[in-house]
Amino acid sequence: MKFDAPATLLFDNDGTLLSSLESVVRCWTAWAREHGIGEEEFAAVELHGRPAAEIVADLLPAERVPTALARIERLEVEDVANGGVVPLPGTAELLASLPEGSWAVVTSATRELAEARLRAVGIEAPLVICADDIVRGKPDPEPYLLAARKLGADPARCVVFEDAPAGLEAGRRAGMRTVGLATTHTRDQLRADVVVEHLGSVTAQVTAEGVTVVAED
Repeated sequence: MKFDAPATLLFDNDGTLLSSLESVVRCWTAWAREHGIGEEEFAAVELHGRPAAEIVADLLPAERVPTALARIERLEVEDVANGGVVPLPGTAELLASLPEGSWAVVTSATRELAEARLRAVGIEAPLVICADDIVRGKPDPEPYLLAARKLGADPARCVVFEDAPAGLEAGRRAGMRTVGLATTHTRDQLRADVVVEHLGSVTAQVTAEGVTVVAED
């Protein structure tokens, strides 16, 4: 599928540009154990693509949330150094082909965690929209609309790259075009304009008119 120029590219982070699945599972499993959350209860909660604050609030009483949230944030930031954060196929090549001001990272993680993971895989993002910047997280469109506004881009000209249903919904609700990546969910779980395996199936053609995105299923 071809998204005509000028296109602004907005990337989710975990599961899209990089994989931190090994680290996420390690940290959240330890956190759940510390907080007395049973395996069945923990397994029923969707972890991927949601802010940690929402996940913690789903599992614990309100009065315990602030301390528990600070704990999982610290566990995840410190765990980056232990490995388990790796770039996904096609990420480096695609980002290297993009001109300045044409892309941003839009993540449900906090800024400290998002930037730690991006540094771990050598990505220097020109703009990162994170949980600290918004009131309502994905699937609300606020994060993607904020990114478009900061880049001076028309939402209708933005292309969202996401691996999670909540993120794709956020992109659609923002009036943006969407590319689903089948890295953490099956294809039939992803509602997007086009679904590909990973960013290795996406190319950017830069012309005088701007960036044209081609995503090949």
